[in-house]
Amino acid sequence: MQTNQAVDLSSVTLHRWLIPCAAIMLALIFISLMAPMAIVPAGSRGVMTTFGKASDEVLSEGVHFKFPLVQALHLMDVRIAKSEGEGDAASKDLQQVRARVVVNYHLDPAKVAQTFREVGTSTEEVAAGILEPARPEAVKAVTARFTAEELITKRTEVRDQIAVLLQEKMLRHGLILDEFAIVNFAFSPSFTAAIEAKVNAEQQKLKAERDLMRIRVEAEQKVASAQAEAESLRLQRQEVTPHVLALRTIEKWDGHLPQVTGSAIPLLDLSKAAQR
Repeated sequence: MQTNQAVDLSSVTLHRWLIPCAAIMLALIFISLMAPMAIVPAGSRGVMTTFGKASDEVLSEGVHFKFPLVQALHLMDVRIAKSEGEGDAASKDLQQVRARVVVNYHLDPAKVAQTFREVGTSTEEVAAGILEPARPEAVKAVTARFTAEELITKRTEVRDQIAVLLQEKMLRHGLILDEFAIVNFAFSPSFTAAIEAKVNAEQQKLKAERDLMRIRVEAEQKVASAQAEAESLRLQRQEVTPHVLALRTIEKWDGHLPQVTGSAIPLLDLSKAAQR
């Protein structure tokens, strides 16, 4: 009997608590439904629907009034979002390419109502409905304009063309492209090996050209040195003039005149003439 009484008392106590809690929750739900105010937080825009029909007006950040039970506020995130994808494509010379790209974008705040009606009620729905199919289509269309080698050497030009094409598709549905980047281009193993072989051949060619240039410079230096030495000897020979030879003869003279000259004609002996 005591156990049954205890169970009855606990159930009565539980009912006493459940009824006020349920009443409070219902009151809060009623108040929220009947609240005449709606708040648009930072980084968002609002679209008001009246009996499910979306208004053309885009509500900015702040407090806005609405008719309870008649109107509902829907929030759209306009902050920058990221979409990353990877897919196969083909180059102009029919090489298979696997491209991995990243797109940063955001909803155009002025076209939020249009995007809400035509695409979706969230950024994820917009990305899935517009960006996911547009991104690989733009990549395939542009990579087909370049050869596989040009996709590497003209990467910046390829990126810019993809971004332009993708932006055109996005703008039609209220999306703005903030940044587009090509993370990687992957080619078939055979093409990658061919590219590496070509790069190695070009490096060897450059090395051979540098060695040839060095040999030419060294040879030109040797020729210039030989020419300078020959010119120096020529100048030294030019400096030996008759005046220089006469000066050197005078420097070697001992002060005595020669007694005879030549082999056939005798000269006058001056010493004997003086004695006479």
